[in-house]
Amino acid sequence: MKFLKPFIVFLIINFGALGIGTWLMAEGPQGDWYSQLEKAPWTPDGWVFGTAWTTIMICFSAYMAFLYLVRFTNKVRTLFVIQFILNVSWNLLFFNQKLIDFALIDIVLLTIIVTAFLFTYAKDLKGKSILILPYVIWLCIATSLNLYISLYN
Repeated sequence: MKFLKPFIVFLIINFGALGIGTWLMAEGPQGDWYSQLEKAPWTPDGWVFGTAWTTIMICFSAYMAFLYLVRFTNKVRTLFVIQFILNVSWNLLFFNQKLIDFALIDIVLLTIIVTAFLFTYAKDLKGKSILILPYVIWLCIATSLNLYISLYN
């Protein structure tokens, strides 16, 4: 029962971030600008993004709920807030403002922050650290997609 309340709070915050990000992306991947970009050959179909982010945010919410129960320090809060801001701002930078290179910097920083969670709190969370792996893996893929677009457009 201790787990349920922070899990629900983190679900609301994390899915709120996705909602804000979607709102900030203007036409997003359906727009002419994005459809005309030279994209990486390994770019997944559009439906994969929604499925991936849903899975990632459920797992990350569980991860954060467990971390909340064992070590919710100022450092954890700060990392979480930075992660939130970088996650949301990538959509604005990439899709809305079309600032591909700034978006690349954003997503590299986001990947570093999320990876820092994984390694910094692995001793505290032990096997539960696996819950943040989908986020880390997806960010590596997304970073490579952004880098490809940055290099070839």
